[in-house]
Amino acid sequence: MQLEEYQTKRNFEKTSEPRGQQHGSGKSRFVVQRHQASHLHYDFRLEMEGVLKSWAVPKGMPLEPGVKRLAVQVEDHPIEYIDFAGKIPGSEYGAGMVEIWDKGNFKLDRKAPDLLEITLRGERLSGGYALIHTGGKNWLVIKQKAKRK
Repeated sequence: MQLEEYQTKRNFEKTSEPRGQQHGSGKSRFVVQRHQASHLHYDFRLEMEGVLKSWAVPKGMPLEPGVKRLAVQVEDHPIEYIDFAGKIPGSEYGAGMVEIWDKGNFKLDRKAPDLLEITLRGERLSGGYALIHTGGKNWLVIKQKAKRK
């Protein structure tokens, strides 16, 4: 089960985070959540395979073409997490404030074992991005240059 790690890290009697279950909505949505936990970071999530594939991006999503940022893959999250904003209690995993920084739709342009190329259409983020697996849980997220027509 893809959400087992997510669910075992949380006490749903204490946190308002969604328990969720794996299911497909048939949509290609993304969200970037600003997460003030022990360290400020941004959580980048893509709706794929019935869950939100998720990465923690310590320095935030790149806004300029060619900029590379570390993205650490974390456990899959339930689709319902795409709308989550609020405070995770201090005693819980990921304690701190979560707010939605951007959200929208994406198009999957290319998928290979160590590569995702996507086009984001959000309020703050738009255009091509690549996620490149560099080993273990580490990936790079790169804002791509605009394609010439």
